[in-house]
Amino acid sequence: MKCSHTRKQIIAALAAVVLCWAYSPIGINIGLQDYSPGHLALLRFLIASVFMAAVALVLRIGLPRLRDVPWLIVLGFFAIVLHHVALNFGQRWISPGASSVLAQSAPLFSTLIARVFLKETVSGWRWLWVAVGFLGALVVVISDKGIAGFRPQGLLVLLAAFSWSVYFALQKHYSNRYSPLTLVCYTIWSGTLLLGVYVPGLVDAVLNAPARVNGAVLLLGIFPSALAYLFWAFVLARAEVSRVVGVMYLIPPVAMVMAAVVLGSTVSMGVMAGAAIILASVMAMSRVRLRHALYYS
Repeated sequence: MKCSHTRKQIIAALAAVVLCWAYSPIGINIGLQDYSPGHLALLRFLIASVFMAAVALVLRIGLPRLRDVPWLIVLGFFAIVLHHVALNFGQRWISPGASSVLAQSAPLFSTLIARVFLKETVSGWRWLWVAVGFLGALVVVISDKGIAGFRPQGLLVLLAAFSWSVYFALQKHYSNRYSPLTLVCYTIWSGTLLLGVYVPGLVDAVLNAPARVNGAVLLLGIFPSALAYLFWAFVLARAEVSRVVGVMYLIPPVAMVMAAVVLGSTVSMGVMAGAAIILASVMAMSRVRLRHALYYS
């Protein structure tokens, strides 16, 4: 009975994660109507930082080791600053649905990082699927607005995906030193501190933005930026990453439906085709890595 109860909690938490992160491109789309990309990133994570501080006080998370502080700042730079500023700039030129698809291309960059920086052996099959995945990303960007409406700035969303891949590779080094919640808290706080370069003009921007936009940014700060990480930390504490990471593939289609309902946006057949190519390549790479691990185990 207890096992069944825990399983239901994990499923509920995963559903919440998908819904929270699927809202992110919608909230960004609304926020960019009145905020600059930098101001939006800072305001979003100021809200998230306050929320996570309250959680940290209740759960009494520990202080980090002094020697780990520089690396936690590095994690904050890649996970919060570079990822979200690039995401905000890129989404000015593409739709929320296309943005959600490109953001899920992070595993493609993980392969590049594994080979170039970590000196891991990468099979020919994995390189093939990486190439297929990037072809899918190109299809998404070009199909989103049509060839005439294509703007290379939209590719900044791929920089955001790359940044997330770097963060994911780095945080593995500290996952055995801190709990998922502790690592998330300090990553968010350090990233918010670095986003302080965008403080000038933020107060005026908040005062001049309409209530509808500020409400959307408030939701952006609480749900995708704070609650989603809490739910994800809950899942990681009770299940293996390899068994639950596949749920991330549900984020793009849910985001597309959400964008259609909230924003009235439509998704072209080209974007859906590109999404299918990217997700197929990511899933294929996961199967290749699994077979490789089983062969050498």
